[in-house]
Amino acid sequence: MSQDSAAPEVARKLSGRRRREVVAVLLFSGGPIFESSIPLSVFGIDRQDAGVPRYRLLVCAGEEGPLRTTGGLELTAPYGLEAIGRAGTVVVPAWRSITSPPPPEALDALRRAHEEGARIVGLCTGAFVLAAAGLLDGRPATTHWMYAPTLAKRYPSVHVDPRELFVDDGDVLTSAGTAAGIDLCLHIVRTDHGTEAAGALARRLVVPPRRSGGQERYLDRSLPEEIGSDPLAEVVSWALEHLHEQFDVETLAARAYMSRRTFDRRFRSLTGSAPLQWLITQRVLQAQRLLETSDYSVDEVAGRCGFRSPVALRGHFRRQLGSSPAAYRAAYRVRRPQVEAGPSAVVESVVPVQARRTAATAGASGPGASQTLPPELGKPPSSAYAAGHGRPSLPGQRSAP
Repeated sequence: MSQDSAAPEVARKLSGRRRREVVAVLLFSGGPIFESSIPLSVFGIDRQDAGVPRYRLLVCAGEEGPLRTTGGLELTAPYGLEAIGRAGTVVVPAWRSITSPPPPEALDALRRAHEEGARIVGLCTGAFVLAAAGLLDGRPATTHWMYAPTLAKRYPSVHVDPRELFVDDGDVLTSAGTAAGIDLCLHIVRTDHGTEAAGALARRLVVPPRRSGGQERYLDRSLPEEIGSDPLAEVVSWALEHLHEQFDVETLAARAYMSRRTFDRRFRSLTGSAPLQWLITQRVLQAQRLLETSDYSVDEVAGRCGFRSPVALRGHFRRQLGSSPAAYRAAYRVRRPQVEAGPSAVVESVVPVQARRTAATAGASGPGASQTLPPELGKPPSSAYAAGHGRPSLPGQRSAP
């Protein structure tokens, strides 16, 4: 989880012509409008009346315009690449295609800004632009979980972690998709001006001041496109079909006819994740499905997901989802009847909370009465790298989790 402590001192001193409060947002044609609008809203609106210090926003075109965005809208940026030379923070909110190279002029401008001490930020697929500029070499980074394998394969020197909402590596920061861009921008405000300023901004945006948890809950079991034709695809498919069995990474490496070290390196380059962490994530996902769709006990679920003991399941489940398996199942079953009950349940779900509390206090029962979710739910684990806190440790054992 991101902490309120200041980021570590960056190696390069900010150039005298750059100002920390000046934020340049680099836009390209073909970029998604939602991601592009996030830094414009966070840094471009004067909210000093709410206690949010003001930034100066420079919207810069990363290539010749007009810039066409999603829905066929055309944008004309008031500044070009030269304006980046005044910014202490440069944000790339998105890139139009993970398979095409960004304009060389834009990459040169980003490298120059970084060399002169500017903070460089990539939101969602903007990480591909930072990677193309060489700014993520040897660094931890994240992007949308769906694109993480591509980022890891195309730029093997980048330490891609698809689990995180955002990664703060001091002078270079990256985030996962869409809403995680808001999380990272709020983190920047918190780093610059403290918790109160970030909280005031979050209230104006009507979002949580900070979200916990990572991208694990959104991952699916489908094979990344980048691995589909790779020999490792067969090993991954076998693992997904045999999650109910107890096997470890050594078993997978043997099936791939590789040493453990070679297998780890190849697997990470293709999926963006260490094989052990990937295997644990898949076992937890399988446990979620069984908790939702079966009446197996937690002990039985652990065995059917390949965990050596229920204790191992509970530990990994809580670390990834912030809840015990029992609490997760209870909360799922509380919500499920509302989905199956039809329109009347939907109407109930939008009854003001205060009205339901009042009804409950008065002893009402039935549709007007409130139901309490298990208190354990909604307390996910830490999500984002915070500057100075390093990479999260992964389980080091070689036995099956």
